[in-house]
Amino acid sequence: MDMNEIKEIFFQECEEQLAELESGLLKLNDGDRDPETVNAVFRAVHSIKGGAGAFGLDDLVAFAHVFETTLDCVRSNRLEPTQDVLKVMLKSADVLADLTNAARDGGCVDEARSRGLVKELEALANGEALVASAEAPKPTPKAAEPVQAAPAPTDESGFQPIPFSFDSFGDDEVAAEYGDTYEISFRPRRELFSKGNEAALLLRDLSRIGEVSINCDLDALPALESMDPEESYFSWKISLKTVKTEDDIRAVFEFAEWDCDLEVKAVEAASQAEELPMVPVPFDLSALDDVPAPAEESEPARAAAESGTAGEDAKMAAAAARVEKKESAAAAAAQTTAAAAAAAAQTTAAAAAAGQTIRVDLDRVDRLINLVGELVINQAMLSQSVIENDTTGTSSINMGLEELQQLTREIQDSVMAIRAQPVKPVFQRMSRIVREVADMVGKSIRLVTEGENTEVDKTVIDKLAEPLTHMIRNAVDHGIETPEKREAAGKDPEGTIKLTAKHRSGRILIELVDDGAGINRERVKQKAIDNDLIAPDANLTDEEIDNLIFAPGFSTADKISDISGRGVGMDVVKRSIQALGGRISISSRPGQGSTFTMSLPLTLAVLDGMVVTVAGQTLVVPLTAIVETLQPEASAIHSFGANQRLISIRNSFCPLVDVGRILNFRSAHANPMEGVALLVESEGGGQRALMVDAIQGQRQVVIKSLEANYTHVPGIAAATILGDGRVALILDVDAVVAASRGHSLKPEMSLAATG
Repeated sequence: MDMNEIKEIFFQECEEQLAELESGLLKLNDGDRDPETVNAVFRAVHSIKGGAGAFGLDDLVAFAHVFETTLDCVRSNRLEPTQDVLKVMLKSADVLADLTNAARDGGCVDEARSRGLVKELEALANGEALVASAEAPKPTPKAAEPVQAAPAPTDESGFQPIPFSFDSFGDDEVAAEYGDTYEISFRPRRELFSKGNEAALLLRDLSRIGEVSINCDLDALPALESMDPEESYFSWKISLKTVKTEDDIRAVFEFAEWDCDLEVKAVEAASQAEELPMVPVPFDLSALDDVPAPAEESEPARAAAESGTAGEDAKMAAAAARVEKKESAAAAAAQTTAAAAAAAAQTTAAAAAAGQTIRVDLDRVDRLINLVGELVINQAMLSQSVIENDTTGTSSINMGLEELQQLTREIQDSVMAIRAQPVKPVFQRMSRIVREVADMVGKSIRLVTEGENTEVDKTVIDKLAEPLTHMIRNAVDHGIETPEKREAAGKDPEGTIKLTAKHRSGRILIELVDDGAGINRERVKQKAIDNDLIAPDANLTDEEIDNLIFAPGFSTADKISDISGRGVGMDVVKRSIQALGGRISISSRPGQGSTFTMSLPLTLAVLDGMVVTVAGQTLVVPLTAIVETLQPEASAIHSFGANQRLISIRNSFCPLVDVGRILNFRSAHANPMEGVALLVESEGGGQRALMVDAIQGQRQVVIKSLEANYTHVPGIAAATILGDGRVALILDVDAVVAASRGHSLKPEMSLAATG
């Protein structure tokens, strides 16, 4: 494995650490004060800094160092994580992500913003340190001296690490009355400091796992005029008593072990034991049961001294008492060791029971999915051939094919599950967008997320970020009112945007709900008329007016700003969702808010479809769009206008759409009584009945892109290969329904003809 591959793995891990960092900060912002949450946030920044130091990413190291130091103040209870503090830290997490992306992909970050946040972080740490120093005992000069003298990374951007002291070393010490003793020799090299590590923090972490005694060796310190400010002159001898193992100790120095001389040596138990005086014992050992408790150790010696036999009798009595004390301590130590061993065994068992993961290149997964798709196609072809040549239906070959079909389906489901990922990373990115846009427009907005662990295909997740970003920006800028307007309307000054994800009928449903003012339909309609998007006399329903915001070039902003006003945004959302095979709808209530609902397929690789025949052509209609199928009767068909027909379904009328006529497969309308009607749900268009000639059956098909292999075909979403080897086209239900309403059958449809 070369260095570039290692570096790529580091950046992949950075994405996980950044996600954990933001998740932890959001928990803290919601009032979670669990110490483990704080530790997780600290570890995320520490891990990023350590890895960045190994690759010489100085800007990232320097910023992470300042961020880590401030987080350490929170971890040691010297800085209260108030809302203002967490606001700075959330912004710092954003800058840390920007620096990571810049280090991976090139480019730069906003240096003014970075410097400003560094100053805020330093102010937070230094201000709380002053408060803490007034309450805690002052450190001795020797304890603080080495840390202040230690060199620190500095670069042109002005990042300056914050000096660290040993003030609170005793705050979080882990009691280690029992355990093993280790002698640790730690001598940093100059590279350790240049990579952003700090000896004081390492010693601080060491003190958290046991009882420490630290001695600093100053013998290598030269005269002031001979001192190299970038050199390391100090070393430490540490005695650590802990129930942890040597591996746990070395884990503290995980990112510094290459840049220091480290030696960890367990002290033999015999050398730890206190040597007892070799005194003859004139009485039977069973008499030790009658020796007083250790707290009364001096009483036998005092009594013997008063009686004139203070010599040997006192020594023997004291020795006997010490023996009993040692035995009592040994028993307690044995119990503690047994408990620790049991806890360790439980931890090991839990770790073994936890799921293990491996990293696999995405191209390999895609190749596996493609091969499984080909397997499905060949299995369907084989089944088709056997059916055509064997009419008995009970042969062993048929039975074997049924088992093969079931096994193939299970393999396909398992392979597709490999690409399934939770939507949590995308949702977390939206938190940053809400914060940034809300600050720009001077609004107070809180983002609430639900269903973050809902899984969907990675391809869908990768393409979901862009439409969600535009929707969030639109909700913050146009949906939520200013705090003053909200108070005047009797609302909470802080607006709320709720983002949820859930599975429904083989699809993923994503809802974006805001508690803002809702859509001003009069204003939207007037803007559409002014922009020549609709005719002035157009008679539109509320639903149609709401859907005008998806028209290209439409915007209700009075002036162009960094956020909106150019008419680019919601039209991109609609095109992106349609490209994913999904649909989007709007529900708005004036004064109460709006709800945007996106319905997306769980995967872009396979789908369950209904195979139908239209004018001699074979088509596949996605099963998720079909509500029901029915055979029309003459009494249920009604004419409407010159060319429109309606079908009566349970006392309601639904437009009848001739698929063959829409796709130009035939020039004349087909007879509805000779075909089959598919009742479908379309995006923003309600229910429609699609007329087809016949239904061949229902089956799972592998999606093949027409655009990648041929070209875009209006009204067709993709293609597939059937069991008999024929290519079948997958119908774009939304495009066909839109065309039936008068829209052009093209990728980009204008709303000018609406009405």
